[in-house]
Amino acid sequence: MVNRVILLSGPVASGKTTLGDALVNRYRFKRLKTRDLIHAMAGTAAERGALQEAGEQLDRETGGLWVAEALTRSVSQLGENVTVVVDAVRIEAQVDAIRRAFGLRTTHVHLTASDGILAHRYRDRNRAMREFTSYDEVRSNATESGIEKLKDIADVVIDTARSSPDDVFVRVASHLGLYGRGVEQVVDVIVGGQYGSEGKGHIASYLAPEYDLLVRVGGPNAGHTVYEEPEPYTFHLLPSGTRRSEAKLVLGPGATLDVDTLCREIADCRVPQGRLFIDPQAMVIEAADVTFEAEKLTSSIGSTGRGVGAATSRKILRTAAAPPVRRALDVPELAPYIRPTREVLDDAFSSASRILLEGTQGTGLSLHHGQYPFVTSRDTTVSGCLAEAGIAPSRVRKTIMVCRTYPIPLCQRRVRQATP
Repeated sequence: MVNRVILLSGPVASGKTTLGDALVNRYRFKRLKTRDLIHAMAGTAAERGALQEAGEQLDRETGGLWVAEALTRSVSQLGENVTVVVDAVRIEAQVDAIRRAFGLRTTHVHLTASDGILAHRYRDRNRAMREFTSYDEVRSNATESGIEKLKDIADVVIDTARSSPDDVFVRVASHLGLYGRGVEQVVDVIVGGQYGSEGKGHIASYLAPEYDLLVRVGGPNAGHTVYEEPEPYTFHLLPSGTRRSEAKLVLGPGATLDVDTLCREIADCRVPQGRLFIDPQAMVIEAADVTFEAEKLTSSIGSTGRGVGAATSRKILRTAAAPPVRRALDVPELAPYIRPTREVLDDAFSSASRILLEGTQGTGLSLHHGQYPFVTSRDTTVSGCLAEAGIAPSRVRKTIMVCRTYPIPLCQRRVRQATP
């Protein structure tokens, strides 16, 4: 049985194909193109004018039933629980017939824009896509000129002149409930309650088998050492539970990456493609960042000298940064793992998957809340970790704070050791 039928309508150049592509690519929905149906049923040339005439002939012969009938035949061959995007319906009779066949499982989305915007978009299309010499010629067709009447019966109407393609997609996905109707509290956050070295890695590794998704933020810094046989392993970038669970792994947009270290950990832990997802916005540490910290920060404030702070400052400087900013999406070695992690998180939220967000360092080293300047380069509090991961506070189920009996303020200890 079909799970849902999504009908798209709107004038030429309103954005139907772009929205259809996004729904199919993001959610693996099936797509039924009415122009392909017309071409197959009427045997006409795959040219817009001929297709319009053939479609209107089918409407006259069947009273608009032909789309619903073709959809019913297609659904029977697609299996169970499929969602079909119909691109596109053109008259009210087609919509009515599909609603009668599929009832409340039908959602009708109508896209619109002003004639001036539509004409401008049509002019900007490549010649192979235009098929007509002008937009006025497109609108001279009776069915096309009356297409805007469908907005009066649509469930969702979006002016694409006022919304980017991403905005349109999010609004439609939200209406369809693809982000979840409620806010499931499925995220547990683990942070250090002091100055780092509290044992977060051990705890995160121990808890990892209880979760479906492990998220880590921050940079390599001192690393999280986990007791393993035959010897302990230190995770600088991957979540500390990588080896103890089969959960998917996420490095969020606020992460700062040492590419060599990350690639080594991926190899050491034998992480396959499809398990690890790295946000394209994650910052890349350069050799110059490491050199800068070694010369300026290691002896003065006890920096770990891994280049995290210097790289973070360059990200803030944006186009004024030297050397220029590189993000994860700019690194060929990371290409197999790049995916906007908001998509991974959205999938996890919609399925109520259990998520563990692993912070780094300790709350006492927070850039904003620690003993400045003996702090790190980021906000290490729970809220800071959530922001770097791109997770709303309303998603949090509980916070796990790890402490040790005798706190070790690493940066201050190093300063004392370096002072003659």
